[in-house]
Amino acid sequence: MKEQKWIHEGLITESLPNGMFWVRLDNEDLILGYVSGRIRRSSIRILPGDRVKIEVSRYDSTRGRIIYRLRNKDSND
Repeated sequence: MKEQKWIHEGLITESLPNGMFWVRLDNEDLILGYVSGRIRRSSIRILPGDRVKIEVSRYDSTRGRIIYRLRNKDSND
């Protein structure tokens, strides 16, 4: 049986080396997020200030995998 994951939305606060980011979740938690393989393959750029969806394991809630970059409503993407 597959492990259940929580999916949260958050804001990228800081960029770190090797596709790692500090993400401030909507519930004010700060977790370490890394870019998923699908985002790497698609060459999607993630910058501080972007909103993302992040998948967090139930066993380790301090790390998560960034699975989607949300579009900004005010910019013309």
